[in-house]
Amino acid sequence: MRHRLSEFLVGLLFGLGLLLSGMTDPGKVLGFLDLFGNWDPSLALVMGGAIGVGVFAFALAKKRTLSFLGDAMRMPTSSQIDRRLIVGALMFGAGWGLAGFCPGPALVSLATGQPKAAAFVVFMVAGMIIFEVLERQDQ
Repeated sequence: MRHRLSEFLVGLLFGLGLLLSGMTDPGKVLGFLDLFGNWDPSLALVMGGAIGVGVFAFALAKKRTLSFLGDAMRMPTSSQIDRRLIVGALMFGAGWGLAGFCPGPALVSLATGQPKAAAFVVFMVAGMIIFEVLERQDQ
């Protein structure tokens, strides 16, 4: 139960950060991608902040064997760039550029009642299901 509460609180903090930074507004994302029009650099600032926090968090995590909640640390082990990674990244980027949402902001926007977010989440879940079906066929 303690883990679920901490997961909820971290997710709530993340969602509030997305709301406060305006990153649940697809117009912010699309404005960031509009390099030759009305470019909005605010997403770059949010990304820079996240990268800064991530660098220190991963450096700390690499030195630990247990998480703060006492679970074993499981860091990614693969550094291979393969076709699946590239295709997945391209699909993610295309969806992000077309819709102006990525999964976190889409879920926060869904909770605020945005119809575009609902459509995005439906298709995102459909993509996850298709991925799982294809993964099981490969095994």
